[in-house]
Amino acid sequence: MDDGICHIKAEFLIPRIIEKPVVENVVQPPVKDDEENKNGGESKEEANPITEPPEKKGRFENGNTDAESKEKKKKNRGQNKSRTVPFKEEDALRLCKSLLDGEPAENEGKKCTNEKCRFSHDLDKFLQLKPKDIDGTCYIYSTKGYCSFGVTCRFAGAHLDANNRNIYPADFKSDNSMLVSTWMSTELQHILRKRKYNFNKSTKIVNKFDRLLQEEKAERNKKDGQENGSENDDGEKKAAIEETKPVGSVTDEDLIKLRSTERKRIVFRDKLYLSPLTTVGNLPFRRICKEYGVDITCGEMACAIPIINGATQEWALTKRHASEDLFGVQLCGHNPKLVTYAAQIIAEKADVDFIDLNTGCPIDLIFNQGGGSALLRRQNVLQVMVQSCSRLLADYGKEFTVKTRIGIYNNKLIAHEMVPKFEDWGASLITIHGRTKEQRYTKRADWEYLQQCASTAQSVPVFGNGDIFSYEDYETIREKYPNVAGVMVGRGALIKPWVFQEIKERKTLDPSSSERFEMLKRYVNYGLEHWGSDTKGVETTRRFLLEWQSFMYRYVPYGLLERPPQRINERPEAYRGRDELETLMASPNCNDWVKLSEMLLGPVPDGFNFVPKHKANAY
Repeated sequence: MDDGICHIKAEFLIPRIIEKPVVENVVQPPVKDDEENKNGGESKEEANPITEPPEKKGRFENGNTDAESKEKKKKNRGQNKSRTVPFKEEDALRLCKSLLDGEPAENEGKKCTNEKCRFSHDLDKFLQLKPKDIDGTCYIYSTKGYCSFGVTCRFAGAHLDANNRNIYPADFKSDNSMLVSTWMSTELQHILRKRKYNFNKSTKIVNKFDRLLQEEKAERNKKDGQENGSENDDGEKKAAIEETKPVGSVTDEDLIKLRSTERKRIVFRDKLYLSPLTTVGNLPFRRICKEYGVDITCGEMACAIPIINGATQEWALTKRHASEDLFGVQLCGHNPKLVTYAAQIIAEKADVDFIDLNTGCPIDLIFNQGGGSALLRRQNVLQVMVQSCSRLLADYGKEFTVKTRIGIYNNKLIAHEMVPKFEDWGASLITIHGRTKEQRYTKRADWEYLQQCASTAQSVPVFGNGDIFSYEDYETIREKYPNVAGVMVGRGALIKPWVFQEIKERKTLDPSSSERFEMLKRYVNYGLEHWGSDTKGVETTRRFLLEWQSFMYRYVPYGLLERPPQRINERPEAYRGRDELETLMASPNCNDWVKLSEMLLGPVPDGFNFVPKHKANAY
């Protein structure tokens, strides 16, 4: 009966209020005398009052025609279809970059030269319409000695002079290294968008492994033909094989397969690995996790095609902070050549230690395109993809890793078959999420099966992922499943990022609400440094803070637990915290999360609306 319930100490519980249903007066039809007498003075209708059932309405019915209802139903299908951007700033209300430092002097020559510039050039009007500055000092100015956002900064009062001119230090030297907008050079973006990047190296490697795969298939067909006694067919197949073989000299790479142990330079074993987390696993969040002791960090899942096309938002996912001493980027794609192209660009242009291939994403959009977990049923494609990328990255001194699930369907687990293949194809690390694609994030992770999968690997480390939420969980898994070389933590780190410190120090932490609020303040500062301190940057930081809060509210403070530790699949009872701030942080209400953000980033703009992207309440 208690399974799945996180029990809270009685003094913190909020008593349940059960409201009695209100019964409206029902008009009774007239009753005949003989029926009234038969029921002992009580009519049949009074004994069993009949009420008119309410008229049922369709899900989207609101006085619309059938055609309109069907159209609305069609448009609203699918998760997140109705989500809107919380805040969108109009270009006309954004100031041109030529005016960021204030009104330029006549001899400065900083006037805008773009005739088609869509931004505002009226500085006085901009300052009148600009939202009120947020209380506090500018983090960028206090860190670097200047703020590159100038008059548009929401903390501009800290670094503007009496004439509304931006203040710079005497030894000023521009440094925008932390801003996403400056991460990918304009030249690289132009080359990618014009499709002029040289992918000859990747093309050669992919073609080689594709040819080898075809030869292997032809060889298998030949053996099958011999077993069936088909001598004529054997001759035709042999001729076909001879035609596919390359002419001329060959390197020993075609004859001797490179083993991952021969080129592995990173020691993954026994390290704590932060899972690549879509939307919430951004750079500011990874900085927080590094402060709590995580060893390996990986960027959010990046799709291969936008990387190749030079999409700024996708390239932002490859940005690395200086504190990330072991950092990788996760790629997702359905075509071996395109994924290898993306791996080549990242290896040549980004600062990464390894590239991870996503073969476990359960999202239908990715799955239906043949990527993510769908690759588990396209093993010929997957083989060429892993072989090509691992061989390519070896030339750059970088590793290629794979993250997968235990299978697609609940009744057919295949990860134990895939681990030896990944190892043979050249992967340096294999991470397995202990759930199938069908389960997504429901049910408990199957660590018994992960132990079985890890035992099939010869030399490549196999990490497990799923339900790590405390140092007790970590130590139990490492003790019971010794074949597992390490753990990856995902949702547990989102709910309480200090789980890494708990594991390192082998104790449970109970941070106060003020300590957790200071953590949020650091996150906000890192967000302003990363996305900017102007209105757009502030609202972007707010949005990702709220996305993170949609996970964090599930944390139950250790001091409130009746049966510690908290398990990630246990739903807490309604409770109040030890102070008002702790109660606010535990609220499942989006409006309370917005209040929390306003304590850090000032009031939300007019028309602001937030709906969390992830269904983070799955227990």
